[in-house]
Amino acid sequence: MNEILPSISVVIPTYNSEKFLLLCLQSINDQDYPKDKLEIIVVDGGSTDRTIDIAKGFGVTKILHNPLRTGEAGKALGVKAAKNEIIAFIDSDNILDRKDWFKCMVKPFQDEEIIGAEPLYYSYRKTDGYITRYCALIGMNDPLCLFLGNYDRYSYLTGKWTELNVKQEDKGSYLKVELSEKEIPTIGANGFLIRREILNVCSIGDYLFDIDVVYELVKQGYNKFAKLKVGIVHVFSDSISVFVKKQRRRIRDYSYYKRLGLRKYPWSSVSKNKLFKFVFYTVFTLPLLAQAVKGYIKKSDNAWLFHIVACWITLVVYIIGFILSIYENRD
Repeated sequence: MNEILPSISVVIPTYNSEKFLLLCLQSINDQDYPKDKLEIIVVDGGSTDRTIDIAKGFGVTKILHNPLRTGEAGKALGVKAAKNEIIAFIDSDNILDRKDWFKCMVKPFQDEEIIGAEPLYYSYRKTDGYITRYCALIGMNDPLCLFLGNYDRYSYLTGKWTELNVKQEDKGSYLKVELSEKEIPTIGANGFLIRREILNVCSIGDYLFDIDVVYELVKQGYNKFAKLKVGIVHVFSDSISVFVKKQRRRIRDYSYYKRLGLRKYPWSSVSKNKLFKFVFYTVFTLPLLAQAVKGYIKKSDNAWLFHIVACWITLVVYIIGFILSIYENRD
């Protein structure tokens, strides 16, 4: 059995990640996968908590220093250090929720056309905090993506994993997906696996932006991916303040790196009508409540009520971020 399983390099960017890294590494350590075919690379951005001690305690293969500190820079360093056939991007707040997770995830690579694979679901667990449960239920970490129709995990609200016009074929345990340059869901993170040799055709510098890499590969004709019918836990946020912080960082980082000319995915081409719908629904609130009720009917959980709060936070944070980006561009 060992001979037919590909070797995997797990890349985990960290920065003060002690809160969840232990669970992440434990879930990797518990995998029913040949240990000699796994290397774990932790790329740390200068943690001041117990992150490094935890990594050393699990005997990870490599611990690299990330002077640029961001997760995107950590991924770039990890890819350059990886030696195995498949690279698995696992965030420090991801938990593999089954012992055969890796075995399931590598199966589609038997098809030589498939270059990458990721889970279809964010695993829903009643024991998680209400924000993490909400993100698992809605199938995304940013509610704006719901209105844009551009997301990449199954949403109980829509009954779909994306609303983009994506060609897909059901292969039983996974969906074989064919992407076009104009229709690319936001795949590439939280349990994304890709052939290492394929990444060599990408222009990876100091930063690796997952959706930009996928966009670049699709433009070069590498457009076959697998969506596995498995999940991955993403402990996105345990408080509103952390949710606000992550939304603020999302818009700030995008504006900053776009200004430097480092971003490639054409986010600017999103539908203005869909953006207006998001603003309209949020300002008048009742449409959001209707969406929350619809979601509750499909999967009963009080976490749906956070939908209203999440949309308001996102709207306010993004408006402020947009205004600041205009001001900074003038400088």
